[in-house]
Amino acid sequence: MLRAVGCTVPAAEIALAVCLVAGVRIPEPLLLVAEAAALVLSAAGAGAFLGLRRRGLSSWGALAVLVPAPVLRLVGHELRLLSSLGLWVARRRTGVGAGDVPFSHARDQAALMYGFAFVCLVETVGMSYLLADWPKIHAAVLVLDVYTVAFVLGLHAASVTRPHVLTSDHLRLRQAAHVDLRVPLERIAAVRHETLFTHERAEGELNLAVGSQTSLTFELTDPVDAPRLFGAPRPVRIVRCHADDARALARALGDALARAREREVPGV
Repeated sequence: MLRAVGCTVPAAEIALAVCLVAGVRIPEPLLLVAEAAALVLSAAGAGAFLGLRRRGLSSWGALAVLVPAPVLRLVGHELRLLSSLGLWVARRRTGVGAGDVPFSHARDQAALMYGFAFVCLVETVGMSYLLADWPKIHAAVLVLDVYTVAFVLGLHAASVTRPHVLTSDHLRLRQAAHVDLRVPLERIAAVRHETLFTHERAEGELNLAVGSQTSLTFELTDPVDAPRLFGAPRPVRIVRCHADDARALARALGDALARAREREVPGV
């Protein structure tokens, strides 16, 4: 029941906000009812969250119970994008531990992403000029435009701060803030260095293109799950990705696979 109300009240709040920005006169009692419903929902949600925490659930686990999984994953994606901007400014990377070997993959998309951000910035200035006589609409559009610029830069920042990572037991392939795939080394049957610019969708295949290209193809002995943005399962046995130095990644992976196979041989 709390989930159902939690989906209905925010949707109604957004509809009322759009009407107010558009200049539609909303009866004051209706606004008061909407605000009271939002306050009651917030209080009920906080109480349910504290109750779940007292039962021993972690903060993230309590949120997973209260919030629908697709909504939680979408909010998490947006938060990762925004946090990537801070990591990018600080010149830091995430998910790279001691002894891990990172491989960057954002270089070939940089010009395109900067171009998108510049176009969005020009559009922001143009809309500000066109909507100067409608301050409420101008304020709403300005917020959306600024967020769009931050979103585009966040996509590139996420790619920069989240490189592919080779560890002693798995290969971690990432794309922006929405793909984070861990492939155990024992499941990698073959790796090929091949540059492809055309990728047709096929069942059991995952293409992590950067700048519309991939440069490495991995064939797996058993499928691994690469969940979609909203959590739907997606088993894949062929994975294609791109790296700034694809040959170096292929060599490092080959050496790691050889060491892993040596450890499997008795007496070695």
